[in-house]
Amino acid sequence: MKTTRSKNNRRDFIKSTGILGAGMLMPSINFAASEPLPQEGSMHLFGKREGYTKEVSILVSMMDWMRDTVMREVRDINQKELDFLLDDDSNSVGAMLMHLAATERYYQLDTFTGVDKSKLDFGVDDDMWEAASRLGDQGRKAFKGKSPSFYLDKLSEVRAYSLKELKNRDDVWLYESVPFFGNQPTNNYCKWFHVVEHESNHNGQIRIIKKRAV
Repeated sequence: MKTTRSKNNRRDFIKSTGILGAGMLMPSINFAASEPLPQEGSMHLFGKREGYTKEVSILVSMMDWMRDTVMREVRDINQKELDFLLDDDSNSVGAMLMHLAATERYYQLDTFTGVDKSKLDFGVDDDMWEAASRLGDQGRKAFKGKSPSFYLDKLSEVRAYSLKELKNRDDVWLYESVPFFGNQPTNNYCKWFHVVEHESNHNGQIRIIKKRAV
């Protein structure tokens, strides 16, 4: 159970940093420095991206591809599909979309700010992100009756910050390692690929819930 002091420490940290509001590694892809950038709309061509280093470009390619896949599922979602619950213990599509944003935000705090893991919490700062991170009863109460744009805007805001910060990181940073998952050596590449994998996992759930909501 959180103490008031720990909540205040996290709240002060967020205010001081000015931040918004949290597998297997992919193999390295070699491409010539002179290789042209993928043309606009070429989502399936992983490679160099404007403003990013070589390996960070591959990460951004994966992030863009998976986010586009999720967006195809929810871009035209209606309120019934957004709030539908399979049963009393399940999560709605809306809650899962917020969960994706919260998970990415968690890794922003961890990898962009260097906050000590002992002070890093999935709730991070306020009740909304707490509910989005933990889901369950909190998520079912907090994320009901909100418009599709509420969730899509949150995802967009969080992703914009990630892409902005990744432009300030290089390949050396990507491979920096600290104890993390199960206290095992974990580099930033693995953490951010987990953000991609996490969206893939929940995208399958979103598809199932949408079909059942009809």
